[in-house]
Amino acid sequence: MDAHRARRWSSRAAALVAGLVVARLAVPWWCGRDATAWLDGDPEVQRALATELVVFEASDDALRAGGGTRFDGEWALVTHQMVALGLAQLCLAHPAWAAELAPVATRAAAHSFLPEMRGFGTQAWHGEDAMASLDGDHGHAYLAYAALALGMARLVDPAFPAELARPHDALIAAYERRLLASPTGLIETYPHEAYPTDVAAVAAAIAVHGRVTHAAHDAVLHHWAERVRAVQIDAASGLVIQRMDARSGAPHDAPRGSGTGLAAYFAGFADRSVAAQLADGVQRQLAIHLGFGAIREYVAGRDGGHGGQGDIDSGPVVLGVSVSATGFALAPMRAFGHAETFRALYRTVDLFGLPVADGERRRFAIGGPIGNALLLALLTSGPELAP
Repeated sequence: MDAHRARRWSSRAAALVAGLVVARLAVPWWCGRDATAWLDGDPEVQRALATELVVFEASDDALRAGGGTRFDGEWALVTHQMVALGLAQLCLAHPAWAAELAPVATRAAAHSFLPEMRGFGTQAWHGEDAMASLDGDHGHAYLAYAALALGMARLVDPAFPAELARPHDALIAAYERRLLASPTGLIETYPHEAYPTDVAAVAAAIAVHGRVTHAAHDAVLHHWAERVRAVQIDAASGLVIQRMDARSGAPHDAPRGSGTGLAAYFAGFADRSVAAQLADGVQRQLAIHLGFGAIREYVAGRDGGHGGQGDIDSGPVVLGVSVSATGFALAPMRAFGHAETFRALYRTVDLFGLPVADGERRRFAIGGPIGNALLLALLTSGPELAP
């Protein structure tokens, strides 16, 4: 009887081990099954997620026509901005899609530029609206997210409206003047606070404007790139410092993965070498467990007083890795051909994002419109890279 019991438990143990081995191999494979398709720019997966965001913009239009708004503020600005960037990138990658997608990119960019979308910034600047103070010296760098969206839509949409082009030109001129005057290559997002990631969006917006209008922005982009390397990147880690004093360049936070991942994406529009340098810094933060990749938010021993915890920029930080940094890193990894890192990160995004197919549409169930908008832009990055 004891021998029989021993054989039975031995069989169960062997089955358990076999099951764990299968799970260890199968789960990463399953979660990574679409990684190569995204990496290679497979039209089927790209179009399905794009269709989800086209439907989102149409429903947003319908809601506004009824006198309401879906939501307002910073997250709404970023949602519409990323829809515009993702769709514009697809127009560049697949010119035959432009007739359908470019007008939607323009609508999304126009939504990001609405006054209610920048209300959070107006409030932070004690009632000073960014577009009403273009002659001033206050940075208002947050509006570069909308300016970049407008530029990319303008790049791919021959019918881009003049009533948007004129304020876009004026905003870019203000950003160029402010950035050239800054010894640190930084301008403020909020009073006394500069974020290198936001200023990378400023540089991206200026660079794309140059492509559209053929205006010469070389001097300001060179100044920005030189100051990024000299002032904004932490030499030891290769990460940008998350938050700084715009005038002195004094750090107000630590070098962090989330800011660097998004800065690497934005920098790609303006200066390929800066973007590649930031991508290398992000890759140093890579952690892989059981085939799943993630990006550490902080450098060991340097968490800027956050106690290893997350904030609105990083999202949740679990076991040292950041949700936002992991997602943002997809863009530079794809753009610069870091295929294995991209695949490892995508497995994690797939595992926790819960992709769902719905007819011709595809969405990631966790994260809502902003998550899908971000992933459309990040997973289709590459066509936007500066020459």
